[in-house]
Amino acid sequence: MNRGKTKYRKILERSAGAIVFRKENGKALYLLLHYPAGHWDFPKGNIEKGENELKTARREIFEETGITDIEFIFGFREKIEYHYRKGGNLVHKEVIFFLAKTRQKEVKLSYEHIGYAWLRYEDALKRVTYESSKQVLRKAHEYLKRIGEITE
Repeated sequence: MNRGKTKYRKILERSAGAIVFRKENGKALYLLLHYPAGHWDFPKGNIEKGENELKTARREIFEETGITDIEFIFGFREKIEYHYRKGGNLVHKEVIFFLAKTRQKEVKLSYEHIGYAWLRYEDALKRVTYESSKQVLRKAHEYLKRIGEITE
């Protein structure tokens, strides 16, 4: 007998995406996407059958931004995890983030977004909504400085 308790199925969802940046005067400008729900975050999406994490990240960047000129920065891979409810189920979400450099300024948004911004580090850190994404941005920025890709 179900005494008023709802039984949730736990689902695992895996996504991949990237902190996309371009350089201007030796400094990084980071790409943030504005989602219809109101939050700002990085390009990402579910890993599809037959894809690896990098292939998913490349596809999602293209689908969500139209950017094709992507160079992944070797050695950076960060995973975040969180839970959310979808229908009557509890979803455990894992998102793998890479670091991707582009020279493309022009962004062609998909239907999934309502805006975008190229922002300097401090401004991107203020704009990005979720603390987990802020942590990934901090790590990405420090990594770029450590490998000499940017000077600030």
